[in-house]
Amino acid sequence: MEEETKTEETQEEEVKNEAPPEGAAEEKPLYKMTSPELKEIAAKIPGVTGVTAMKKADLLALIKKHRGIVDEEHKKDTVTDIASLKKKIVALKAAKTAAQNEKNKKEIDILRRRINRLKKMTRKAG
Repeated sequence: MEEETKTEETQEEEVKNEAPPEGAAEEKPLYKMTSPELKEIAAKIPGVTGVTAMKKADLLALIKKHRGIVDEEHKKDTVTDIASLKKKIVALKAAKTAAQNEKNKKEIDILRRRINRLKKMTRKAG
């Protein structure tokens, strides 16, 4: 009886530990895939050579062309985004200067963090 329960438990564990099917990797959007994942997909396309030397942008273009996907931009217009973010940073810096004159440490700390967050966003957008 104990042997039967052990074999059932080991079978259940084996099912849990199995790798997901190959189609599961393709559920992720192409632009979020890593280069090795994209190279794997591109290698399966007939008539394509030099996949291992391609960069991520080249791989994305190749796979999208093969699948007939129209290249739609997943980001907003970065130029206008960066400009608007920098305007916000300037406004926050002015508010931070005013808070420094009033010696409001809590407000200064909050504004400093907001400015740093916006700066990181400009780096990511560019």
